[in-house]
Amino acid sequence: MTANVPPAADADPRLVEFAREVFDTARRGEAATLASLIDQGLPPNLRNEKGDSLVMLASYHGHANAVRALIQRGADPDLRNDNGQTPLAGAAFKGYADVVGALLDNGADVEGASPDGRTALMIAAMFNHVDIVEQLLARGASPHARDGAGNTAFDVANGMGATDAAARLARACGKTI
Repeated sequence: MTANVPPAADADPRLVEFAREVFDTARRGEAATLASLIDQGLPPNLRNEKGDSLVMLASYHGHANAVRALIQRGADPDLRNDNGQTPLAGAAFKGYADVVGALLDNGADVEGASPDGRTALMIAAMFNHVDIVEQLLARGASPHARDGAGNTAFDVANGMGATDAAARLARACGKTI
C-alpha cells in the first residue's frame, strides 16, 4: 500500500504537520520511532509530495538501521520517487555503503535503473565511491549494463574523472586503461 500525503490545501493542518514530522523522523533515522509508528498502522510506503518514501529519506540521509526497520515492516526497498530514483541509487550517490548493504540485504534490486537507465553501480562509479562499486559488483551488479545514452559504469566513471572507480570497473570488464 502506498499513501501520499494530500496537498496542504485539502488536508487537516494537524495531519499535514504529523506527516512532516514522520518524514523528518525518517531523515533523522529514528528507527525505533518509525517501527512503532508502522506497528500502530502508519503505511510503511508513505510518500511525501515529491514521491519520496520513508525508505528513500532514510537511505538518502544515511540511516541503515531505519532502512532495515522500515523494510522489515513491509516498506518497498525499490519504491521510486517521482523522479524515478531508487533508495539504492540515493545511498550510492551519497556514499553510504552501510545503507547500500542494508538495502541489498533486504531485497533491493541491484540492477534497478532510473528512467534514464542509470544503475546504482553507475552512480557510485561517477562519484568514485569505490567501496560501494565493490559491494555492488559482489552482489551481482553488471559492469556491462548501459544507460539510455549507451554508457557503462566504466564510461561514466571515466567521464567524471573518477579514476579509482574507473580502474576497478576496467578490471571487472577485462579492460586495460
